Formats: sequence, C-alpha cells, structure tokens
Amino acid sequence: MLPLGAGGSLRAPVLRRARPPREPTMHTMLMDRLKERDLDRAKTTLTTATADEIAVILRILPPTELVLAFRLLDKHLAMEVFDLLTDDEQVRLLRAMTDSEAAAVLADLDADDLARLVDEAPAAVAKRLLAAMSDADRERVGALLAYPAGSAGREANPEYIAVRPHMLVKETLGLISRSRLGPEDVTTVFITENDRTYLGLVSVAELVQADPFTEVGELARLGDIAVPTRSAAAPAARALQRRDLGAIPVVDSERRLVGALTYDDAMDAIDDDTSETVYRKAGMGDPAHATEMLRSERLTSGSIWYPVRVRIAFLMVTLAGGLLVGGLIDSFEDVLAAVVAVAVFVPLVMDMGGNVGTQSTTIFARGLALGHIDPNRFGRQLFREVRVGLAMALAIALVGGGIAYLWQGAPNGIPMLGVAVGLALFTSVTLATFLGFALPWLMLKLGLDHAPGADPFITTIKDFTGLAVYFGLASLLLGVG
Repeated sequence: MLPLGAGGSLRAPVLRRARPPREPTMHTMLMDRLKERDLDRAKTTLTTATADEIAVILRILPPTELVLAFRLLDKHLAMEVFDLLTDDEQVRLLRAMTDSEAAAVLADLDADDLARLVDEAPAAVAKRLLAAMSDADRERVGALLAYPAGSAGREANPEYIAVRPHMLVKETLGLISRSRLGPEDVTTVFITENDRTYLGLVSVAELVQADPFTEVGELARLGDIAVPTRSAAAPAARALQRRDLGAIPVVDSERRLVGALTYDDAMDAIDDDTSETVYRKAGMGDPAHATEMLRSERLTSGSIWYPVRVRIAFLMVTLAGGLLVGGLIDSFEDVLAAVVAVAVFVPLVMDMGGNVGTQSTTIFARGLALGHIDPNRFGRQLFREVRVGLAMALAIALVGGGIAYLWQGAPNGIPMLGVAVGLALFTSVTLATFLGFALPWLMLKLGLDHAPGADPFITTIKDFTGLAVYFGLASLLLGVG
C-alpha cells in the first residue's frame, strides 16, 4: 500500500539507484594480495604499474610487504624504482632486506650513491650496509666519506672515463662502448696526463661528430673549469648547470682528477641546498639542532610533536608582536572613537606591508639558494631592492590614498584621511622591502640561521611602525586624539 503524503494524497516511493561499489585502488589490491601471500597476483598488479606509481606505493607499505613487493620486480625495474625513492626511503628498504638482498642492490649503485646512503643511515644500518658491499666499493665509499659533508669531493662519482691527449677519437669511442658505466655517467670524457693531471674535457656528442683519426687532445676544452674536492658542491653544481655540461671534473690540490660531478648529482646538490634554505627561511627551525630541522621527512611524517616544537618557537614572536601592536592600537583609542573611518584602513596598512615583506624574504631566500645573491657583496642587491620598494610604495600609496579619499575621506568631510592612508602605506611598504632583505642578511652575518625567524620579526616591526605612522598622521592631520 502506498504511503499518504501531505493532504492525504498518495505518495509514490522514491527509488534510489544503488551506488556501484568503489573500485579498489592499486595500493589496496597490492596490500591485500601481499598480506594473503598471493604473490602471483601481486606480481600481476605490479606489472600494470609504472615505476613512478610503484615508488609511490612502496612509500606507504609496511616493511614486510615493502620487501615482498620489491622482490617481485625484475632487476631493471627494481633499480629504476629504487632510484626514485628518497635517501631515507632507500635506507628503510635496505634495512628490511636480508644481507644478500641488500648486497645485490648495492652492487648496482655508483660509489657516490653508496656514500650518500651510508651517510644518511643510522650507525647500525650504515655498518650493515658497509659489510654488504664489495671490498672495492667499501674502499671507494670510505674515500668519499673522508671529504667534508656537502663538498664536491663527497658528491663526486669516482668512476669516470679519462683518456690521454694522444688517444684517437675512434679509440675513445671504442673505450666508451666497452665501459660498464651507465649512459648518465658517460656524457663527458676527461683528458688527463699520465699522473691524472686534468687538461680538459670533451663531450661524447663532440666525439661522435669528430674525425675518427683526430687526437682527443685537439678537441679538449675547459681546462680551467675543474672544481677542488673540498669546495662546496652546490656552487659547482650551478657552474655545471650554467655551462650546460654533462659532468664537471673534481680535482685534488695538485689538479689530479679524482672524480666527476655528473648532472644528476648536481641537481641533487642544488635541490638539497635549495630545500635547506627554504625550510630555514620558513621559520621551521630549532636553533639548537640546525641540521635536524632541515629533515623534511620529520616535518611531514611521523610524530606531530617534532614539527609542533620546531615551528611554534618562532610563532611565539608573532604572538608577542601582535600583543605589542594591540597595545599601540589601544593607545590611539581616542582617534578611533572620534573618527570611525580611521579603523576601516587598519587591515589595509597591516596586510599590504606583510605581503610585501613576505615577497622580499622569499626573493632573498631563493636568490641566496640559487647563487644570485652574494652575502659578501650585499650592498648592491639591498640598494636595488630598496629602489624596487620605493617604486611599489609610491604606486600603492597613490592608489590606496586616492581610494581612501574618495571612499571615506571626502564623503565624511575628512579629506586628509587619504593623505594619512597614503603616507602610512608608503612607509609600511618601503620598510617591509628593506627589512625583507636586510634582516635575513644581518642574521646570516651574525652567524645565526639565515632568516629562521625573519618573517615573524619583520611582521612585528612593520606592523608597529606602519600603524604608528598611520595613527600619528591621522591624529595630526585630522586634529583628533
């Protein structure tokens, strides 16, 4: 019998279409099959995925299932997936493997990659990794780890192709074809003396196009581009990037070739250096643990107490600054009570300076990370930023002051309100651009973390100053307070 609706009329039942069951994700299917130890179907699932998709799935698998899934990959795909994992993820995978499995994976890695893994791993895991290496790999890794962290010598690959200057092009190409190095490591051939003294380099592309009977010494170029082993890796990587080279030579104090900084290693060095600067600039730092705070893994996963602890310290600066600004506003209570329109533009003065200050600190951090700002020759960059700030401040002051005059000033019989708003915006924007460059640089020169607390300090200073100018001018020009 049909139910009655409003007014006693019959109401037809509402038919709802059954929702189709949700398709299980690849991760869910793989996880279920691994837990059931249905390895054949698990392998079938993996064969339908790309290396990038597999790497994403492996990151969230528990250790036991992680190793099982990695075992199901063929060797070529397994190494491709392994290269896509971060250093911490690679250590986690190797940690869950048996010694023989770990040794098989390590045998296919370059010496610089092995050194990075050992350096990143906890002491117990590093010891196990070293034990799983061959004697030759262990010796090469030991030599790399002897260089300072972040140096070109630490990042360089000790496996490279070097020939004598009298060797013919066709002989060099034959040597390349017989090399066990991968394509990414054979983009450049170095020319050296018998004692490994660096003379120059030539790209494989140049060799292919050259006369087969030409001596490679005649093709050698960039004999002055060698990087000392103990110099920082990031500037060397940027030099490689600027010159569009496949590799850059790394030499000892006597200009003997000891390794090559390849393009992929250079990008890793630049990425590490940029990530470090961005994390420090964002104020996510614990001054007592400057190195650990840069570990993005700890900031984005695991216990929430670590990111809470390292981030809240500098947020307290903002809290204290907000209270000071509140006290300033309270001191001009008479002005606000006499001319209510003054309050309308308080958020504008505060927010405009804050946004400009954030722009400046971000530009400073990126310029410093990419080598466009030299802290030792800072005057020119600061002067340029101040000129940019003055130009922006003038434009913003004219627009903001004009709107204040037309919107709240003239209609309320207080035309000088536009002048007060314009001058306050000009002061706030100019000061914010100056502080956005000057304060991080000053902290860097004092030996402090370069800008871990810059934004909170800049926000407090420009808010206090901008509002003081605004209220002061409003009080003076409007004759209140």
